[in-house]
Amino acid sequence: MSEVGHNVGAARTPRDAWVEEGLRALAGHGPDAVRVEALAKRLGVTKGGFYGYFADRGALLEAMLDAWEQESTDEVIDRVEREGGDPRTKARRAGMLTFSSDRLLPIDLAVRDWARRDEAVAERLRRVDNRRMDLLREMIGTFCSDPDEVEARSLIAFCVAIGRHSLAADHEGRTRDEVLARAGDLILSRTGTGTR
Repeated sequence: MSEVGHNVGAARTPRDAWVEEGLRALAGHGPDAVRVEALAKRLGVTKGGFYGYFADRGALLEAMLDAWEQESTDEVIDRVEREGGDPRTKARRAGMLTFSSDRLLPIDLAVRDWARRDEAVAERLRRVDNRRMDLLREMIGTFCSDPDEVEARSLIAFCVAIGRHSLAADHEGRTRDEVLARAGDLILSRTGTGTR
């Protein structure tokens, strides 16, 4: 009887719901907010169903990082390729999908903060950022032949994408969007020392 009850509870609260609620808690308040009892309360279930999917909180945290990594790299890259366009369009789309969304951006920023205190999370972030940089190198490399310039442009593009969320500066008569658009034009332009 309890096995049937457990399966019914599992059907009402799938594994992905725990992961998703954990990601919401992480994005809103950091990794310390990812507590089984608090997640169960927000999901409106008992915490017993949690243990049907996860051995412990650490397993949930790992599953959350897996989901974030897949969504922010594999799914973004797949969508960029599927929707096509020239390399500049693809690079801009990848940035918008990752760093302009109400979903991925808060998670990404929370993972970055978490990575400052946890070496395993830092290693995961390094892997994700390396994949993102590889995509930028590939796109910029289609119109820029100098490997040093490709690397510099890729780094600048990535720093702008990440840093713009922390920057509080004004832009003297220009909007932030106008300045970001111009920065993107400069980074992704064909002019430079190593253009083809």
